[in-house]
Amino acid sequence: MASPDYPRRALLSVSDKSGLEAFATRLAGLGYELVSTGGTAAALRAAGLEVTEVAALTGFPEMLDGRVKTLHPKVHGAILARLDLAAHREAIDGAGISPISLVVVNLYPFREVSSRPGVTLDEAVENIDIGGPAMVRAAAKNYPHVGIVTDPSDYPCVIEELSASGVLSDATRFELARKAFSHTAAYDGAISNYLGRVAAGGDVDAWPAQINFSFTRLSRLRYGENPHQAAAFYRDLGSDAATTAGTIAGAVQRQGKELSYNNIADADAAWECVRSIDTAAGQVACVIVKHANPCGVAIGADAAEAYRRAFATDPTSAFGGIIAFNRPLDEAGARAVSGQFAEVVIAPEVLPAALEVLAAKASLRVLEAGHGTARNTVHLQRVGGGLLVQGSDLPGHDPAQLKVVTRRAPTPTEMTDLLFAWQVAKFVKSNAIVFARGAQVLGVGAGQMSRIDSVRIARHKAGEAGLDLAGACVASDAFFPFRDGLDALVEAGARAVIQPGGSVRDAEVIAAADDQGVAMVFTGMRHFRH
Repeated sequence: MASPDYPRRALLSVSDKSGLEAFATRLAGLGYELVSTGGTAAALRAAGLEVTEVAALTGFPEMLDGRVKTLHPKVHGAILARLDLAAHREAIDGAGISPISLVVVNLYPFREVSSRPGVTLDEAVENIDIGGPAMVRAAAKNYPHVGIVTDPSDYPCVIEELSASGVLSDATRFELARKAFSHTAAYDGAISNYLGRVAAGGDVDAWPAQINFSFTRLSRLRYGENPHQAAAFYRDLGSDAATTAGTIAGAVQRQGKELSYNNIADADAAWECVRSIDTAAGQVACVIVKHANPCGVAIGADAAEAYRRAFATDPTSAFGGIIAFNRPLDEAGARAVSGQFAEVVIAPEVLPAALEVLAAKASLRVLEAGHGTARNTVHLQRVGGGLLVQGSDLPGHDPAQLKVVTRRAPTPTEMTDLLFAWQVAKFVKSNAIVFARGAQVLGVGAGQMSRIDSVRIARHKAGEAGLDLAGACVASDAFFPFRDGLDALVEAGARAVIQPGGSVRDAEVIAAADDQGVAMVFTGMRHFRH
């Protein structure tokens, strides 16, 4: 920070002006000379504050439509001077430069502008900040002597520390510097991602030649999938409560023990599944997940009924599972859930009366995901030495592609159950087989190398739960390579089947369905989940 023999000076140049007036007013009250650029200076003057324009400081006016404002030795010399070195002090004194001890900068909204529908390349490029990142990086590099503030949410703690002690502590300046470098790294990453996708002529490539991701840590976790694996939970950098509403990263924990790595992963699987299920007004969907696979799914007239029907699918596997609802959880639903041991309950909202009931199970983690509709549009998977990147498997089916391929068409009731089973199958690990009837999953076969084995497991699980598969509808996440898979379904009791189609033996499978009076629908869309 500036030595006592230099005046206190703060340079403010912000695109996001939230909280600026109050912060600058407090700085002025602490004796800081305020130095600023065009729009920020105008905002401060409008608030009745005295401001020195950067142009007056440098003796050089802004030029090139504001592209050049702060790129000057009297700015960067004032930021980068090491006041613990006599040579630096002599240099700035000889140049008539007074050091700047606080830099408050956030950058042009490139990410917001470049993501707007219809934005042109020229519009995006004009929102690439040049002077701002240079000042941020300079101040962060010289953090032993300069405080750098890039986030308006840090204004209160910065001003309180300055008010209390007159200077920012070494620890605070270091933490602000770390945050500043993360800020510019994410900013440059967004520019690289955008320009990597857009050709000079305006053509857009789905994937840039180089891809950059930025995440900020939400919490350290006790361990990962296993106790010997270290782990942490991160959220997209720059995301906030508004942009993460309706996601696991934006969920609020209302009670319970600390979330584990597996809790978070399974809660995400349950939440994404339940929010994908179509329910009519007044209906509630419930999904129970164990080890990333749905083991119980149902729709009911209320949360309690939906839960009871979902639990009936596989009571054994539901033990220690994750329970998700797509509607607010009420008191009756909470009482129903309280009857089993569960790790996590998640809903868009948990009503106060429900929280009172669940409070009796102090270790149960209760999450409110919110009513937002944010979804992950990109799926990442690390492989040795690299990264697989793909679009998320968000669509359930394209109604225009649904095709009845058998002589017997599904009844309207069967079609409803087929589409319900299909929505669930998308979230079951491949090879996936899902039996359903009456908006209730009856049996699930997941994660098998053979589709026939998945059928056998689903049939076995239904039998253990005392559920009759006669007349059931079945979804398969991928095509049947041979008719034996279809025959196994019919033997188990299936009367209608939905699958993507696309096998070289589709005709053989269709003929097998016709021979046995089974209705079959092709979706034209596969849902592998590895």
